Amino acid sequence: MRIALYQPDIPQNTGNIFRLGACLGIPVDIIEPTGFTFDDKKFKRSTMDYINHLEYKRHIDWKNFYQWVKKNNFRLILMTTKCSKSYYKFKFHKSDILLFGRESAGVPENIHKIADYRLTIPMKDGVRSINLSSSVALVLGEGLKQTNQF
Repeated sequence: MRIALYQPDIPQNTGNIFRLGACLGIPVDIIEPTGFTFDDKKFKRSTMDYINHLEYKRHIDWKNFYQWVKKNNFRLILMTTKCSKSYYKFKFHKSDILLFGRESAGVPENIHKIADYRLTIPMKDGVRSINLSSSVALVLGEGLKQTNQF
């Protein structure tokens, strides 16, 4: 299982997700461009020294990332607020990449159309979304539990 972030905007969220990946042994893919540089102080502060314990890959754009996904036979699982299928009613596989969109805009419609599956985190009415790093932790935890990767 892997985590992929599509053009992340907020360095603190990405740093927290890097730390989560390092602690759980889960690789993280960054689909560029990002809304910050990798030597941003906020990114370094939230990542701390965990980046030294993380397997991560930077992809120069969506096209290169998607080609890499197909070449390596991963399933692409898009997490979105624009569907009704709950992540906890889904059967995860070890070959899944959990794709999360930009904090400010999600992912473009063309990515919605080509994702293998689209899932959501059920929330109460009237709220927009859960923080990105919290969302990643919720879904990744369920995926790891189901696939016995803990």
